[in-house]
Amino acid sequence: MPRSILLLSIFILLTGCVEQTMTIKTDPPGALVYLNDLEVGRTPLTRDFMWYGNYEVEVRKDGYQTLKTHQWVVAPKYLWVPFDLVMELQPTTVTDHHDLFFKLEPETAAALDPGPVISRAEELKGDLESSQFTRKPSTQPATRASTRPAGDAR
Repeated sequence: MPRSILLLSIFILLTGCVEQTMTIKTDPPGALVYLNDLEVGRTPLTRDFMWYGNYEVEVRKDGYQTLKTHQWVVAPKYLWVPFDLVMELQPTTVTDHHDLFFKLEPETAAALDPGPVISRAEELKGDLESSQFTRKPSTQPATRASTRPAGDAR
């Protein structure tokens, strides 16, 4: 009995693991990458990841349009349940690597020019509705309504 426990202990200590990594590249390189609203670095970059599924990706670079998208990272079939247990228990390290690539589009001259946005704002400024709380205060002193009854003339 102690011998089988010793062999089981050695087997467990010698088991491997699954190493999950992703490499993110962009055209052009040097873009700032956010995964699920967390900044992860500038491209090209390689990082470990913990789970498979849908990642919310945001890629930014000056002079280029910000790219917001979703990217699925799907587990290979040998890491699906129940096969993943076999992979975790074998004595070697299993590597699962995913490559993500994003092409950024240059900003257009229209996107850089604030003129159309400002002129549209000026057009819409007259359409704003206001209330007594959002109006500019007048320079004349405010008159208070009388709280006396109508027939009371003091």
